[in-house]
Amino acid sequence: MPEFFHDKRLYYTPIEFALSHLGGTWKMPILWRLQEKAQRFNELKKDIPHITDKMLTSQLRELESKGLINREIFPVIPPKVEYSLTKKGMKAIPIIETIMKYGYDLIQDAGIEFPPKKA
Repeated sequence: MPEFFHDKRLYYTPIEFALSHLGGTWKMPILWRLQEKAQRFNELKKDIPHITDKMLTSQLRELESKGLINREIFPVIPPKVEYSLTKKGMKAIPIIETIMKYGYDLIQDAGIEFPPKKA
């Protein structure tokens, strides 16, 4: 497979390039939560409880720079900002769904109780 450069970075496969857009702990969960409706920062933060403010900000900026989400600023006081999926971001949802189903299968194969029962 031929290697290629994009944004001064060398990629060896299209998989590696795709993972540069979707990979990491938080990008797919953020995209998944935006598929139904636009959300504000605090809504996302509440729905993804273990992410820090700094990490959520960083991931939102990366997703925006890759063209996967829109950031819309409303001219009100205090400022209101909403994040939504772009068409490019919507194309990622079936991929995320497939990975999620595969994850569920791996969990089941490992004999892990999921979701875990609350104590």
